[in-house]
Amino acid sequence: MSLGYDISTSARSKAEESRYSVSSPYTHSCHSFQSCRPGPPPPLSFSCVRPWYRKTLSHLQPATMRASSIATALAGGITMLSAAVQADPGMMNSSVLEALHEADRRPQELIGDLQWLRPRQMSPVSHLIRSILVDGFDAQSNEHYQYVPPLRSAACARDTCCVWWYIAKEMSQLFRGTDGQCTDAARGAIRTGFHDAGAWSKTTGDFGGADGSIVHAPEEMLRRPNKGLQEIVQQYKFWYDRWGHFGVSMADLIQMGANVATVVCPLGPRIRSFVGRRDNFKPAPDGLLPSPFDPPDKVIAMFRAKTIQPLSLAALLGAHSTSRQRFFNPARAGAPQDSTPGVCDVLFYRQTLAARSPPDVFRLPSDVVLAEHPLLFPAFKAFAGPGGQALWAHEYARAYLRLSLLGVFNINNLTDCTRVLPPRTLKW
Repeated sequence: MSLGYDISTSARSKAEESRYSVSSPYTHSCHSFQSCRPGPPPPLSFSCVRPWYRKTLSHLQPATMRASSIATALAGGITMLSAAVQADPGMMNSSVLEALHEADRRPQELIGDLQWLRPRQMSPVSHLIRSILVDGFDAQSNEHYQYVPPLRSAACARDTCCVWWYIAKEMSQLFRGTDGQCTDAARGAIRTGFHDAGAWSKTTGDFGGADGSIVHAPEEMLRRPNKGLQEIVQQYKFWYDRWGHFGVSMADLIQMGANVATVVCPLGPRIRSFVGRRDNFKPAPDGLLPSPFDPPDKVIAMFRAKTIQPLSLAALLGAHSTSRQRFFNPARAGAPQDSTPGVCDVLFYRQTLAARSPPDVFRLPSDVVLAEHPLLFPAFKAFAGPGGQALWAHEYARAYLRLSLLGVFNINNLTDCTRVLPPRTLKW
């Protein structure tokens, strides 16, 4: 696996290539991007990134690469964690790290309009999203508003994100219970975010994905995978009626709702949130969501067709930490998938891997067989081990950001509204 971009140099002149050569004390040789061999990485290394890209992203370093962040270098896949692990061996042992590398060694794919945009055409948001999806930047952020203008003021109207602060505040009140833990509405919002965005694959092009159709198209509520989402869908219709005249799309409401619910759940990551998606009123393609009865290889192939590799799939399954099954086994409706369904922790991974689960926990058979699959087992083991919470949060945030942008072909025009999210819940 090489660092930087997987860019063909066959049509590029040597003179042009030489313009992009970069020297660094952390680089042995960097004469082309496909032969760039890094030495020991610093906390953040731009040594093998094109100069224009390094310049564009340099201002993002303080906001995206905190000292507490696991991501410590621009690298594809899980190998970026090696420096952090070496600095803190308790986080994860080297054998698990190597296994994770083997489990997710495929290069990360670009999605949406990022696939064909030239560097000079890319907005700062596109550069940021690409850096997260492909180069391993942290998808978590603590950015917040310093001052929020009054809702109906001219200042708020000029600020795309202003109205979203008020929406996120209203959402968080519904998603946080009196005990400080997340509610059934939060669980429904997270699941709705998955199901709206997940109805997409590389074969469907710009049809399907995170487009709001799960609410706009009544037919989707009749599909088996969406059973049980009727109540939260009605809530989204209410929010759309309430906020739609501010220019808010249903597609953005759903994905913002999922991210607000995730961060409201104690220990949940605070995922970068973007707005500007377009709505679609036609039913999304059917048959693109996994079933708990599907064999693991089918699920893995289904997610790979969504550009989501096994490590990211393992991270996304961590959403089951806050879930309760209702329909797989009606006799045990409401049974959680781990012992702490109100907390976004990694107990799900430990209890799914365990020989026996606690009597109150219901393990979906699909979770158990996926956890045992050689492509996902190393990640499950790492998330369940020392330092697993931080590792999982990093990987989940990156994986969910990718999922939330599936089928979105105007990424270049999106606005980063992460600052509207409530702070992480670390005490409850």
